[in-house]
Amino acid sequence: MRRYVDRESPVMFSGILAHARPPSPLAGRLAVQSLLFALGEGTFLTGSAVFFTQIVGLSAAQVGLGLTCAGIAAFLAAWPMGRLVDRFGPKKMWSVSAAGQAAMFSLWPFITDFNGYVAMAIGMEVIGALGGAAHGAYTIDVLPPDERVRSRAYMYSALNVGFTLGSLLGGIALAFHSNDVLHVLPWFTTAAFLVNAAAITRLPRASHDERTPEERREKVPGPGPLRNPGWLLTNFFIGSFWTNQVLLNVVIPLWLVQETDAPRVLLAFLFGTNTVMCIFLPMAAARGVRDVPTALRAVRVSSTFFVVSCLITLATHDTVGWVTIALVWLGHVTVTGAELYLSAASWSFEAELMDPRQRGAYSGAAELTGTLGKVWAPAVYTFLAMNWGATGWLTIAGIIVVATVAIHPSTRLARRFLEDHVPADVLADARVAEPAPEEGVAVGPPSLIDAEEPVVGSDVVRRG
Repeated sequence: MRRYVDRESPVMFSGILAHARPPSPLAGRLAVQSLLFALGEGTFLTGSAVFFTQIVGLSAAQVGLGLTCAGIAAFLAAWPMGRLVDRFGPKKMWSVSAAGQAAMFSLWPFITDFNGYVAMAIGMEVIGALGGAAHGAYTIDVLPPDERVRSRAYMYSALNVGFTLGSLLGGIALAFHSNDVLHVLPWFTTAAFLVNAAAITRLPRASHDERTPEERREKVPGPGPLRNPGWLLTNFFIGSFWTNQVLLNVVIPLWLVQETDAPRVLLAFLFGTNTVMCIFLPMAAARGVRDVPTALRAVRVSSTFFVVSCLITLATHDTVGWVTIALVWLGHVTVTGAELYLSAASWSFEAELMDPRQRGAYSGAAELTGTLGKVWAPAVYTFLAMNWGATGWLTIAGIIVVATVAIHPSTRLARRFLEDHVPADVLADARVAEPAPEEGVAVGPPSLIDAEEPVVGSDVVRRG
């Protein structure tokens, strides 16, 4: 038996290493960008509540009001920011956004009142909306079709690694119980975003970054995303599916504390489980998602996990002891499964249902209707679960079932709209192909700096 374990261990270890390897050098470099962003953002967010109340001197109500104002501003800015991305190119706008966010973080130590806080919060969210639209458009534009979903899954893992490391750094800063140490948090985040902005400029240029000034001034032929009802409806339903995060972060923790006999310390274990799963399992969940039909299948799997989580959690109202603990944990695992499969599906929808000529505007429009699809959930889900009990949980599950049924015709409507208004040769770029295994291709570790900046069109397969 000992000889058997020793003989198999290197094979198992090499399998783990192969899973940790990026799908391509370009995907590895984009994953580094995700990690840098999350490292800076996660470090500041961990200590932000204490920073705003102890350093800036705000009340909890003022913090919440400022965040609400910032959220409204980001919602209104989403589509105009997407238009800027299409006008000036996704890579340039992504870099500008990262540098702008770095500048905003550097100003936090100098904010001393509510008005300054609101102005800063709004500015950061608007700049963040630009970065979100630019990042989404750039990754779809620059990644070869047969790598898009796998690469986005790898980047999602790196994002969660970054947030985990950022949370640890923020927690260490809080452990000192020192305002002087808290002042360091925005400076650290500033440095991380500056490194990120510089690294973005070293990434390959995408095809839309290569347009001439005259081409950028030309109006893109065909209707925009706000005239594509299928795209708007699809993203509304995707926003509804993303209410799994409300279940994960708000409703299940409240249910655990108020309606079960589970110890509160279990919450830390639940969030730890979610983090580990979101680091190691995104690529597994994305396997086989290659087009709209397979993305819809992933949506059905995601919704099944969501519904099962509701059924499991409602049962914990009448259980005791270790049974409650086990069921609450299983409910958290299943809702995390819903998150993972939904991520894989949404990446495919982004690639296949956008007009390739207007990816920035489509990203902005997706943010608009996606927000409408989920903004209502914290109040509604909390009321249903806490006041209606089992009936409330079944109603929550029913909302997701309805959205699952409805997204199927909406995706067909979105695709037909593209086929009617986008030339076939352009539309051929809006696809996700199943990656075929290649032999003899060595994939090395990612690097932040290349010797040159090649132009990368989204229809060109790069292997480094």
